[in-house]
Order: sequence, then structure tokens, then C-alpha cells
Amino acid sequence: MKSTVVREFDEPEPRWAIVIALVAAAALYMVLAPKLMPGPPWVPIACVAALEVPAWIAIANDREEAAIVLGHLISAALTIFLAVSVALLIKSVVGGLEPAPDLLRSAVALWAVNIIVFASWYWRLDAGGPAERGKLPGHHYGAFYFPQMSMPDEVRARTCEKNWRPGFVDYLFLAFNTSTALSPADTGALTRWAKALMMIQSIISLTIIVLLAGRAVNILPNNTTPDDKKKAAQSVSFVPRAPVEIKSLTSRA
Repeated sequence: MKSTVVREFDEPEPRWAIVIALVAAAALYMVLAPKLMPGPPWVPIACVAALEVPAWIAIANDREEAAIVLGHLISAALTIFLAVSVALLIKSVVGGLEPAPDLLRSAVALWAVNIIVFASWYWRLDAGGPAERGKLPGHHYGAFYFPQMSMPDEVRARTCEKNWRPGFVDYLFLAFNTSTALSPADTGALTRWAKALMMIQSIISLTIIVLLAGRAVNILPNNTTPDDKKKAAQSVSFVPRAPVEIKSLTSRA
């Protein structure tokens, strides 16, 4: 006899949080310096809108597979934009092609985009995605080990809810910790793909932080005008003159 798994269908996970986050990530490209975008700044938000609308239509018509494909395309498009912009950021910082305020604003925006993009990937891929997670009461398996998964039922019922399942905010918190502390904090990664994604996210975040630190202390070159170099040379050449004058005054006395 074949064993069947009895599934309890709960209310589907609300998806307004992921929509707001993806729109915010696409809108952040509007504040980037012009040289950090391969095209017009409205392209990312146009791509998100062009894919998000048919995704919602597919969900309304119970075409979950089409919605999953469109959702993956949205995250993939934002990931490509992120990779290109980070590469252009490195080029701009090393070459001193952009003013410091523009670089600072762009780096902070890309750091936030990095969090949202990888949070969307964790949310889409963990335990088969939100549609599969919604077919079982509670959350007992997946690529990430949340603290709620190890709580007894009575403790989980008092602290959060008995049939607790991770939502987008939980994956956003995971992505925020990965970009800030460069570690998963309270949530462990169990599968290889989860560990690989977290390593990539940490590398991107670390790159942005190092570029900001290097630019802040002027370790990396920046735009220096000929007048600035001339003033710097004059200030250096002025330093040894004081001892000479003091010596000459002493000899006269």
C-alpha cells in the first residue's frame, strides 16, 4: 500500500511584502550615479512592473507554475542589474570617476538592493517556495533552520504561533544579517545552494563596505585637480623653511 501524506491547506502566505520590497529595490536604481547604470535608470522598475503584473494575473487564475517562473525572472533581472552596478561601482571608485557624495549614495543604495535581492531568492527557493510552504501546517524542513523549528509546540504557540511558517520578513531579516554581520546570525544554512547564495551575498556586501572605507580614508585614488596638487606641493616645500630662518636668526644673535 502506498502511503499518502495528508496536507492541511492553510491560508496562502500574503505576498504584499515581497511586492513592496521588489518595487523598492527597483526604485533604488533611480538614485544611482548615471555611470553606475548600463542604461536608463527607469529600466529596472519597468522590468519589475512588466513581470509583476502578469505574475499577479497568473496567481489570480490559479496558474502557480507560471507565477513561479515570472517571479524567478524578476529576481534574476534584479540580480543582473545588481552585478553590473557593483562592477561599475568598483571601476568608478578605483578610477576616481565619480564625486564622493554620489559614490556614497550609490553604494548605500546597492547595499540595500543586495539585501532585498537575496531575500527574494531565499523566500522563493526555501522548501519549494511560498506555495509549497503553504500546503503544510507549520514549517518543519527547508534549506534554512529557523529558531522556531526547534521550539516545542507550547512554546511556539506562546511566542509566535503554533503553525508558524517563515514569511518574507523572516528571509529579509536573514539577508540583512548576512550583509551586516557577514553571517546568518540566528538562522543556519543547511543546503549547499543556501550556503552558496549566502557566500555570494556576503562577498558583494563586503566589497561595497571595503570600497566605502577605502574611499573615506582616501586609500584609493580620487579626482585631484592640478591646483590641488600645486597647493599640496607648496605646503610641503614650505615646511623646511622655518628651521632655516630660525637658524639664521640664532647665528645673528
